[in-house]
Amino acid sequence: MKDKVAAIGVIGGSGLYQMEQLGETTEHKIDTPFGPPSDALIGGQIGGRQVYFLPRHGRGHRILPHELNHRANIYALRSLNVRWIICVTAVGSLQEKYAPRDVLLPSQFYDRTSQRAEHTFFGNGIAAHIAFAEPISTGLRNLLAESARSVGVRVHNGGTYVNMDGPAFSTRAESELNRRHGFDVIGMTNLPEAKLAREAEIALGTIAMITDYDCWKIEEEPVTAEAVFGHLVANAETAKKILADVIPRVPTEPNWPEHRALDSALVTDRKLWPSETAAKLEVILSRFG
Repeated sequence: MKDKVAAIGVIGGSGLYQMEQLGETTEHKIDTPFGPPSDALIGGQIGGRQVYFLPRHGRGHRILPHELNHRANIYALRSLNVRWIICVTAVGSLQEKYAPRDVLLPSQFYDRTSQRAEHTFFGNGIAAHIAFAEPISTGLRNLLAESARSVGVRVHNGGTYVNMDGPAFSTRAESELNRRHGFDVIGMTNLPEAKLAREAEIALGTIAMITDYDCWKIEEEPVTAEAVFGHLVANAETAKKILADVIPRVPTEPNWPEHRALDSALVTDRKLWPSETAAKLEVILSRFG
């Protein structure tokens, strides 16, 4: 019965939970087997749906991309029965057709990070290999596209997000190589969130807010933090409009393919699971008894 009242998580900037639609909010300070998440989660209601907001970089933007505890963030949301996550994230455009303040809804990722061990819940005696050919929930992505169009946002439905480590922005050589590979946008945070959400059987979609042209467009100034944050203010208002429209339309029952992603992923016999590891992952593995 618990699954029939599943909640929706939103990961993004700390300003997102200051939505007038939320009404009264509550803070949830959660510890996880993987350590603390980026900040307290903010709970509220939008359109009759339970929503939990998590400021990805902490309130006040204190945490760099490579310092993020993605496992703790996703685990904390799953512990609150979140079965859909909408990520709001800043990205650089790698193609002329994607302009600053446009929205792109990624459908694919390319991994250029170096934090592999921290991008899975599994190991320590329980092996799982999730299917990740389609890393974004198609159903949620299409709902986001409909909502973006309905509120008048210039949106691109589909594209490849290349995930770099950061915190420095790209060199021009790196930016040109990413363009030649046909990637569409570049960011520092979203791929680990997508991998871990899939392992946690959460459907995830991303609102990628374009803030700049990276540094490949030589007639433009190279990307700087100052320029990015200028566009972020406008993009935050756009994201709020999309969220307010889409959240009430997300299904209430978690019965999408992403919600059973572990059915074909767990390879270690249940009888061989170390008790300590099984206990650590109880929030994710409880339906397997």
